[in-house]
Amino acid sequence: MDKTRSAYISSCEVSEIAEVTLGGYSQKIAIEGKSKSLPVVITLHGGPGSPVPFSVGCRGLFPEWTDAAVMVYWDQLGCGINNAAVDNLNTEAFVDMTVDLVGEIKKRFPENKLYLFGISWGSVLALKTAVRVPELLNGVMVYGQVLKNLFFNDEVLSAFESAPKGKKLAVHNIIKTNTDCEYKVLDANMKKLYKLLKKHTNAYTNKNSKPLAVGKIVKGLIASPDYTFKDFKAIVNNGYRQNEILWRELLEADLSDELSKVRVKYLLLQGDTDIITSTKFLLSEDFGNENVTVRVIKNSGHIPSAAAMEECIETLKQFIR
Repeated sequence: MDKTRSAYISSCEVSEIAEVTLGGYSQKIAIEGKSKSLPVVITLHGGPGSPVPFSVGCRGLFPEWTDAAVMVYWDQLGCGINNAAVDNLNTEAFVDMTVDLVGEIKKRFPENKLYLFGISWGSVLALKTAVRVPELLNGVMVYGQVLKNLFFNDEVLSAFESAPKGKKLAVHNIIKTNTDCEYKVLDANMKKLYKLLKKHTNAYTNKNSKPLAVGKIVKGLIASPDYTFKDFKAIVNNGYRQNEILWRELLEADLSDELSKVRVKYLLLQGDTDIITSTKFLLSEDFGNENVTVRVIKNSGHIPSAAAMEECIETLKQFIR
């Protein structure tokens, strides 16, 4: 860890690794903010099981966030510093953990405003938690809201309409097979579709924009004062590899009704070329809920570009004011 990062950690009024019980499991979280009186933001990473960019190994790494809020970083059970077997855990089990985390943080910061910031899979946890305990939250901001028709939608098919015959047929067969198949077939299809979308479309990362500096984040995690190398490896090779429940639930989910029930301000940031969690669909829907706002970020896909992440930072600062 370099001297600048170490000095920043020392300058924060709160910068600690805390052990809490979430859903009956003992887990570690990082809590960091320049001032204890700032609004508190709990980050919910994507994946499932991919604690990047926000993880317990991030203390001192994002002063642009922690100057504006007390940030709570949680490696969801099964990955990173909280790596464990999660073979039999479903979505609701992780919602239970998220609700427990909200309650724990509210006890520690009873006078502070409290917000959730979820990315992709984390948006599922954010939405379901907001519906469950709106009285504990002041708002939710998400990037890449998972709602319904994840991957298996007409936009993905259309993206390959002009592709070479082999690629077009491969995508068509995957969409046609859908999710009602053996898990090993579904897993293979999803991996194949991921590669095709990433290489030939702007669905994941928009090729016209500067990508997020993942290399800098990786180096920061390797140099973390709180991560062991074992924790670092568990960012990718972790307990989620054997879980056959979560992806089935995600692919079959329809959270439209829950979004219509949200009773806290709920801001959805969506990349304009995201066809995985379809931005076009979100814009076309009327959820009948004045609490819900959709804002489109140009030249960004499901994974935020560098410019999109900067916009997330500035939007969050405005949101929590």
